[in-house]
Amino acid sequence: MPVKNRFAELLPEITAWRREFHENPELLYEVHRTAGRVAELLRGFGVDEVVEGIGRTGVVGVIEGRTDTNGRVIGLRADMDALPIREATGLDYASKTPGVMHACGHDGHTAMLLGAAKYLAETRNFDGKVVVIFQPAEEGGAGGRAMVEDGLVDRWGIQEFYGMHNMPGFPVGSFAIREGAMMAGMDEINITVRGRGGHAAKPHETIDPLVCAAQIIVAMQTVVSRNLDPLKSGVVSICVCKTDSTARNVISDAVRLEGTIRSLDEESRRLMHDAVRRVAEGTAAAMGCTVEVDLVEGYPVTVNHPKETQHAIEAAKAVAGEVDTGMEPMMGAEDFSFMLLERPGAYIFVGNGDTAMVHHPKYNFDDNAIPAGASWFAEMAERRMPAAA
Repeated sequence: MPVKNRFAELLPEITAWRREFHENPELLYEVHRTAGRVAELLRGFGVDEVVEGIGRTGVVGVIEGRTDTNGRVIGLRADMDALPIREATGLDYASKTPGVMHACGHDGHTAMLLGAAKYLAETRNFDGKVVVIFQPAEEGGAGGRAMVEDGLVDRWGIQEFYGMHNMPGFPVGSFAIREGAMMAGMDEINITVRGRGGHAAKPHETIDPLVCAAQIIVAMQTVVSRNLDPLKSGVVSICVCKTDSTARNVISDAVRLEGTIRSLDEESRRLMHDAVRRVAEGTAAAMGCTVEVDLVEGYPVTVNHPKETQHAIEAAKAVAGEVDTGMEPMMGAEDFSFMLLERPGAYIFVGNGDTAMVHHPKYNFDDNAIPAGASWFAEMAERRMPAAA
């Protein structure tokens, strides 16, 4: 039976899994219930090997094809974790956990890959092995790196990686991808400005770190505009500014600034690191303050490899007919990038329709995208490892 037809039949079952995950969201590495349910389902499908606890709470399943004449192994990845956001959808299957919700569609990603795993375990119409990867802690915890460091690649001999993310604003079930830099690298900015506190009525007796911090925030706007080649992309955002005071008439001793650096290539990344440090230190010195700058390297740039991008495009065309292959890079970050540093592969977007944007309290994954997404995962396996004659 054609893949699309089979996933239309499976849609009610996959939707039920998705809504179960949505109702019971979990954060970062604490995805114990989700991971346990994923492993239970994989075993029920007859997946040949199911291993829990990879990268702390990740789950890996291995599905063997009818034959294995070429030794090819591909990895298909989905993320499982939710976000610390209070849900405002009003759904009858809304989050039961206060302050936590699936606001990025990882419930949908997990359900689609489970659907593909069920289909592939039923049909086994491929020559080689499929490794289905269910990853924790994509939302800031670097779960992709944790799974790689826990032996994901070498233990199962994975040769290529493929991943998917839903995208609000794209038609439901449509696909978009680009070769090369697909999503930005993201690094953390942590700046502590220290001065001398005092009473708000006597600012002349203080060295006000908040005024200094405000100047640093403004000066940070020149990091990209006056340092980075205009033909390249970068973003510096200071998103947190806090003091140790809660009184309106107290000038604090110190101010904490937090934010991110985002870039699409390593040269720009290093240039912005240097500029952020220089601007912070120079501004603080000019205003009589001291400053501590801690730049923490986060997620690398997500780079789609040329050949594997074409494989992903062909699979998407088989499912949807047309594919947007010229989408602009996005400045959001994605820790699938750690897997793409280890082996070639590609990352693709599937349309989620006219919904709230991801990370919004009213976001919800559109279940109508499930057949397309699950079909793409299955197509990747069957096209990269066609069944031996």
